[in-house]
Amino acid sequence: MLAPLARTATRRPRTVLALWFLLLVVGLGFGTRVFGDLTSTVEDVPGSESLVADELLARLDPDGDEFTAVVTGGPVRDGAVRAAVSGALADVRESPGIARAADPYTTEGLVAADGSALLIPVTLKGGLDDDAEEDAVGDAADRLREIAAAPLSSGDRVDVAVSGDPLLGEQMGGRAEEDVARAELITLPAVLVVLLLIFGGLRAAGLPLLVAVSGVAGAFLTLFGFGQFTEISVYAVQVVTMLGLGLAVDYALLMVMRFREERVQESDVVRAVRATVAHAGRTVLFSGLTVAVCLSGLVWFPSPFLRSMGLAAGAVVVVDMLAALTLLPALLTLFGGKMTPRERRVRKLPKLSTQPKLGTLPKLRTLHKLRTRTAAAQREPGAFFARLALFSVRRPLAVATTVVAALAVLALPVFGMRIEIGDARQLPHDTEARQLYDAVREHFPPGTDTNTVDVLIRPGAEPDCERKIRALPGVTRAESERLSDGTTLLSLTPSGSADGPAATRLVERVRDLRGAEPVEVTGTAASLVDFRGMLAERAPWAVLTVLAGLFVLLFAFTGSLLSPLRTLLTTLLSLGAALGVVVWVFQDGHGASLLGGEGLGALSLTAPPLIIAIAFGLAMDYELFILARMRESWTSGPAAGDHRAAIVAGLRSSGRVVSCAALLLAIVFGGFMTGGFSPILQIGLGLTLAVLIDATVVRMFLVPAAMALLGRRAWWAPPRLRRLHQRYGLSETPEPTPEPTPQAH
Repeated sequence: MLAPLARTATRRPRTVLALWFLLLVVGLGFGTRVFGDLTSTVEDVPGSESLVADELLARLDPDGDEFTAVVTGGPVRDGAVRAAVSGALADVRESPGIARAADPYTTEGLVAADGSALLIPVTLKGGLDDDAEEDAVGDAADRLREIAAAPLSSGDRVDVAVSGDPLLGEQMGGRAEEDVARAELITLPAVLVVLLLIFGGLRAAGLPLLVAVSGVAGAFLTLFGFGQFTEISVYAVQVVTMLGLGLAVDYALLMVMRFREERVQESDVVRAVRATVAHAGRTVLFSGLTVAVCLSGLVWFPSPFLRSMGLAAGAVVVVDMLAALTLLPALLTLFGGKMTPRERRVRKLPKLSTQPKLGTLPKLRTLHKLRTRTAAAQREPGAFFARLALFSVRRPLAVATTVVAALAVLALPVFGMRIEIGDARQLPHDTEARQLYDAVREHFPPGTDTNTVDVLIRPGAEPDCERKIRALPGVTRAESERLSDGTTLLSLTPSGSADGPAATRLVERVRDLRGAEPVEVTGTAASLVDFRGMLAERAPWAVLTVLAGLFVLLFAFTGSLLSPLRTLLTTLLSLGAALGVVVWVFQDGHGASLLGGEGLGALSLTAPPLIIAIAFGLAMDYELFILARMRESWTSGPAAGDHRAAIVAGLRSSGRVVSCAALLLAIVFGGFMTGGFSPILQIGLGLTLAVLIDATVVRMFLVPAAMALLGRRAWWAPPRLRRLHQRYGLSETPEPTPEPTPQAH
């Protein structure tokens, strides 16, 4: 399977480069158009009560969406401000797409009690198509922003912020584009510097970056393609770009480092490249498949947001995997001849006593074999990681118990995790939506700008149904309106935020109270309740699918039954620890300000599913890096047949790759955390912690300890399954006969 890819890349490297260059041009040229078609809506669940009721309300209500302008910064009753507001209102009302715009000076509650702020709500006409709505909203918003030009009597000027549902997607899309550009500007130079330190040469360091840029172009093109069939969330651009850039560097790093190892044994570049693809390429292939399987769990959810994220991210993983298996071998074929590995200082391993101490269990007496089995480690790179493995192998039970206990403590906050759709507090303070939110909270009474819980009481309901709903606990204000078909729209203002605990409890109370009455509930809180219900219903199937798929892949990779089970358990521990810290920081507010965020009392509903899916896949990445070398040592070489020596040799060979890859991924995720958008901060912190915890504590200590406890059983499988693996498991070796190496440049 991998041999044909290696042959193509080494026989026609310039053709392969030309094809990838074409993808790069198309991806950066057309793919970036996705920024103009992003949506901020993530909570809709097809077929849910809230969405069906919302669609019915849109048909019955002659009005469309609403957006708001807030004027602050001085006495808003000043004559110049009043004249500017009146002029803007007159122009806005004449727009063909505007239904009405309230006059704040004649409408109660729109001017703050202290006279320092006012609100201008604007309602669109119903039934507008996308282009007409975009034109109407854009023209009206621009005209309202011109109020800021009005000078006060003191000579100062007021501030104007305009936002709302029709504008939020555009504002967040623009912010996403800025954040992606800033992240790439920060991460790419930083990644290059670290790669230079790792490889000691610009040629070797530049190859992973070329693959990474190709991965980003593929990410944009993938999102643009999916955008032709479904909505693309504003979160998708940042998350998918983050994942595409990180995995591309990961895979390229593994391949380049393995190529340099092969070059020590093989002077012919083509043979070294093919050996690299046969060994490290197998790991990259399985890694890409495992990450894609982890992301495929999102496809189980009917939410367009989660489903599109799973499909787009999975496609990006495939692009990165193909780049590592085709583009990188072509680059190595052309330029690898001038990449020579640096000489490394040799550090000796500690001596192991050949005589076990008094009281040592009989099974530990074989430890003395490690000295002879790992003697090669004293002459090769990786002595530090071999020492870590020896530490865990000598005292596996103590190490495993300590690490599991520490990770379990970090994971405890997960049991108190809450998710909400969130409000403008998730945005940075320099965005218009956040400025509007802050101004309303500062100058107006609570509940002024809170989305209502909308109850549709259909014809045929009991006469006192409305009265009973109005009397429910948690209702601070209730307003009713009769729609064209006789339906009563009852708008309930809950206490607290639009999707907080009080609002969601109010939704549940209305649904419990109605019984068999023709009553439907919609609004922000109802959408959140339905989203949570969808997660609870579909999550077990998604988890089962992912775990089954991963178990099959890990068996195909290792030929073992117990190693996949051990892998899943240790990965769940590291994932739980990372998610627990995210809850502690962004939900409970411990240190969130240090990262540019704040404690919101809940996580964004986008964060937990994406952190779980992506982090699980990345953890499998490093697990496969290590397992590949442990199995290689177990089946061949000086450590063949000695499971303890194979553990040490495997970590010695893979520890540097895993550590460097984790550092580079942490840099990538950290770069995307500079934008200040809370959901991305939550996802970025979760993935950074998951990578660092997994690559250090779990893979360097817990995995060797657990493998030592399992002993030879770590590679066990029943005879029938062992024969199945020998027949169908992916295992390729480089071709023995090389072809002439193309001239290097």
